Amino acid sequence: MIEKDIVYQLVREGLAGTDCFIVDVQVKPGNVIIVEIDNKEGVDIDRCVSLHRFIESHLDRDIEDYELEVGSAGITSPFKVIEQYQKNIGNEVEVLTKAGMKLNGILKSVSDDKFVVTIIKKVKTETSKRKVEVEEDLTFGYDEIKYTKYLIRFK
Repeated sequence: MIEKDIVYQLVREGLAGTDCFIVDVQVKPGNVIIVEIDNKEGVDIDRCVSLHRFIESHLDRDIEDYELEVGSAGITSPFKVIEQYQKNIGNEVEVLTKAGMKLNGILKSVSDDKFVVTIIKKVKTETSKRKVEVEEDLTFGYDEIKYTKYLIRFK
């Protein structure tokens, strides 16, 4: 079986000098290799083809056969790396915590160990009869959540 570390290193070399980053590299049984990449503007097909050819040129099918898929991280897929969080600062995201709380909000900031989401909630104030909307910043450690993903809304 082809080693994941070897493929990961090839992807790093293939992306060197570009604005792309690695989201995920998997090597499944039967040597099915799946590579996901991304960048701040989104990945086009030419970048995927170029990386596919680079990886293919460094692996020998005569020694070990494989299947190779290179693509961009799906827009509805959960974030896997911190660069995806950074890319989506200012965008609306959906967060599901390990405690089971699901919320939608704007991704406000990101650091190495946590991120902040601004949510809007309705609260009753002493001065008004109706509930008013207020913003609240919630901070989460990456280890506290099941997933975070970009939220698509059709209006």
